[in-house]
Amino acid sequence: MSLVFTPEQEELRATVRRFLAEKSPSAQVRRWIDAAAGYDPRLWDRMATELGLHGLALPERFGGSGGGPVELGIVLEEMGRALVPSPYFATVALAGQALVASNDVAAQEAWLPGIVDGSVLATLALAEESGSWRLADVATVAEPGPAGWTLSGTKMFVIDGHRADLLLVVARTEAGPGLFAVTADAAGLTRRRIETFDATRQLARIELNFTPAQRIGPDDSTHYLREILDLAITALAAEQVGGTQACLDAAVDYAKIRVQFDRPIGSFQAIKHKCADLLLDLEAARSAAYHAAAVAADEPGELPAAAALAASWCSAAFTRAAKENIQIHGGIGYTWEHDAHLYLKRAKASEQLFGAPALHRSRLAELVGITRDPKIPAEPGSVLAKG
Repeated sequence: MSLVFTPEQEELRATVRRFLAEKSPSAQVRRWIDAAAGYDPRLWDRMATELGLHGLALPERFGGSGGGPVELGIVLEEMGRALVPSPYFATVALAGQALVASNDVAAQEAWLPGIVDGSVLATLALAEESGSWRLADVATVAEPGPAGWTLSGTKMFVIDGHRADLLLVVARTEAGPGLFAVTADAAGLTRRRIETFDATRQLARIELNFTPAQRIGPDDSTHYLREILDLAITALAAEQVGGTQACLDAAVDYAKIRVQFDRPIGSFQAIKHKCADLLLDLEAARSAAYHAAAVAADEPGELPAAAALAASWCSAAFTRAAKENIQIHGGIGYTWEHDAHLYLKRAKASEQLFGAPALHRSRLAELVGITRDPKIPAEPGSVLAKG
């Protein structure tokens, strides 16, 4: 499936790019990641009120604009390009899309209007101490009782989990994995920010000790939880494309002005080849990410394979571009004052966010009927899973 952007979508991209260039230059990014909040609440509010970005991919009935994965991908690509530290990915791309996919009208009415206007920060808590993002590895337990559901367990690597007003927690029930809403003031909830490699994206450890929770969606939520994860992977791929573009742009710009032996280093064959290879990586990553977004919008049944393809390629492309950007810059690229290391850290952290590229390649091979890597367990219910 090909994707051709409409004039409205191209204008959206141009608007977001101008806004972030003005309001979120790299100097500001560094200030925000060093601040206690880790992001700029004023920028967050302006993104919601002036640009309407929070509700861009949310239904109109809840105050959104009625857009979808394509529009969300455009915004995230530009945010990845500018390396914006923001709760946007967790709140809109994870929690917001999870609520939409759940088809739980009561939960949507309770939380989506707040996400749209920027008053609610939300996130999705899936991975646990093992670091696995597989639904089969969920160990947090949900137990029903006279007063409702309670959750017990530990969640790790929860994006913006230490400051979220709403936590959408994946927990195990007798019927299968389910999704539960936990508010920030719930009893038995302990949250702690963890030190991370990438300072532009904050993560948290969440502990639940018989914590009251509200059930969202059907009893066995396996299918739509898998859909939520595929949508998240698709959104992340768009962000990675933006980061890859920023690294290539920085490398090419520097190659034009850095002079050695009385010549710009961009005239040397070795540098030309590096930049050409990065361009090929970028265009392939862009194609994979755009394809996944188009599939998510129009052919959701084909999303698992498209998302796995985008995840495996875009992760690797961003990491290669970030590394080569440092190499082309030479000594200055290794300094703390230069932005190159910020992109490398984001690239390496994103590479592991929803599972390493090898996991997604194995899943893609499985989905198209190729034998998977026996070292990587198959998802339950897949054609290659046993037992």
